[in-house]
Amino acid sequence: MTALGRWLAPSHPAQLLLGLTIWSLWFVALYGGLSVACELAPPAPRQGALTGINTWLAVLTLATLALLAWLAWRGLCAGRETVGSARFIALVGAGLHLFSAAGVAFVGLPLVVLTPCL
Repeated sequence: MTALGRWLAPSHPAQLLLGLTIWSLWFVALYGGLSVACELAPPAPRQGALTGINTWLAVLTLATLALLAWLAWRGLCAGRETVGSARFIALVGAGLHLFSAAGVAFVGLPLVVLTPCL
């Protein structure tokens, strides 16, 4: 197994930071991208929420949710198959991935149904 493969293993301690790191990168990309898009090409307010900006925000949000959900599922499966500290890290990492996914849903999904750039 390569060094990167070990780092991405569900029982590696990096999993304790990965979910929150993915959430923070998503958050910066979401609001940074929204700010830049609204500055360069703001949609008309009468257009409502059905804009290209909201479409891209929805795609980014759903892709991030899918990644975090997959990481959580993988951690839960690994937690059932391992013992000791590897099990602890896999299960806590899965919980942190789920927590991060909840943060993405809580912030991202309402954002994509509101009119951007107001």
